Amino acid sequence: MRRLIAYLVCIAVAAVVALAFAPREALNIADTALNTDRLQINGLLNLGKRQVAVGERGTILLSDDQGLTWQPATVEPQRHLSLNALAALDAGQLVAVGQDGWILHSRDNGNSWQEMHYEADVGEPLLGAWAAGSEQVFAFGSYGKFYRSDDAGQSWRVQALEVDRAHLNAMDGGRDGRRMLVGEQGLVLRSADNGEHWQQLPTFYNGSLFGVVRLSAQRWVAYGMRGHVFVSDDFGEQWHAIDVGNTQPLYGHVLLPDNAGVLMVGAGSSLVRLDGQGRLVGSSRQAGLGTLTSAIVMSSGQVLLAGERGVYQGSGDRVAALGKGELLHEKR
Repeated sequence: MRRLIAYLVCIAVAAVVALAFAPREALNIADTALNTDRLQINGLLNLGKRQVAVGERGTILLSDDQGLTWQPATVEPQRHLSLNALAALDAGQLVAVGQDGWILHSRDNGNSWQEMHYEADVGEPLLGAWAAGSEQVFAFGSYGKFYRSDDAGQSWRVQALEVDRAHLNAMDGGRDGRRMLVGEQGLVLRSADNGEHWQQLPTFYNGSLFGVVRLSAQRWVAYGMRGHVFVSDDFGEQWHAIDVGNTQPLYGHVLLPDNAGVLMVGAGSSLVRLDGQGRLVGSSRQAGLGTLTSAIVMSSGQVLLAGERGVYQGSGDRVAALGKGELLHEKR
C-alpha cells in the first residue's frame, strides 16, 4: 500500500510539473471582462450633463445620468495602460494622460478617444493634465516630464523645467496667466505668464505634494503626504500649515460651487474641507471607501467620490454620494 501511495504521489507531482511548463496561449487582456465597480479610478471630470472617469487598464467610463450608470468609451488604440488624469478644453475636447507617456484626445465629449502621444520604450507615467482656455493644455509627470500643447492637444512639445528630474504631480491656474505646479520633495513652481516661464519657490515642506488649488489670484492651497495642507495668501510667497486633524495622504480635490472652498480626498476614505478663505471647516472619513483619488460636484449639489473601489452614484462600500451635509456647508 505504501508503495502504491508513493507511486500516486510521484504521478501527481509529475502532472503538476508538466502543467507548469506546458505551453499556454497568451492571455488577451482585451478579452477579460471588466467589473467596472471594482476598477481603480484615478480621475473624474464633470462636464455638466456628462461625467467622465479614467483609471486602470486604459478604462474610460461615461455617465449621462449623474453617475447612476456608466458605459465604456471607445479608445483607439487601446493599450490597456493605466490612465491617471484628464482635463477638459472647450467645444467638447478632452485630454487624458497615463503610463508610458500615453496621451489621448477626444473631440466628442469623451465618446471616442484617439492616441496623440506614446513612448513605448520609456515606461514613465504622466501623472496630471491641466487645460487653460480652448487651446492650451499641459501634461506632466515622472522625472520632470512636462509637455505643452497650444492646439487643443493635437500636437505636443517638450517644455524643459529645471526640477532635477523630480516628479510633477499637479497643476492649477486661471485665465489671468497665473499657474502653479507642485511635485515631490515639496517642489512648487509658479508662472505669471501662461506657463511660458517658471520660477521655483523656496521649499517649505520636504514631503511630496500631490495637489494644488487656486482659490483666488492670491490665495492657493497645496496638499499631500501625511495629510499636510498649506495655504498661501500671496501667490506662493509665504505658506502656513493648516492642522486638519488627518495624517492620511491627500490625493485629489474638487472646488465647491459659489466660491464655497475646496473638498480634498485621500487615503483611508479621508475628506477635508476648507472654506473660500482657506480656513478649516471640517474633516471626516467615509467608512468602507478605501483610498479616494478624486471628486466632482454634481448639479444636484451632491459630491461623487472615486478611487480604488470604483465610481458610481449611490450608497455602498465602493462609492459615496454625499448629500448636503457637514462638509459641504459652513458650520454655523
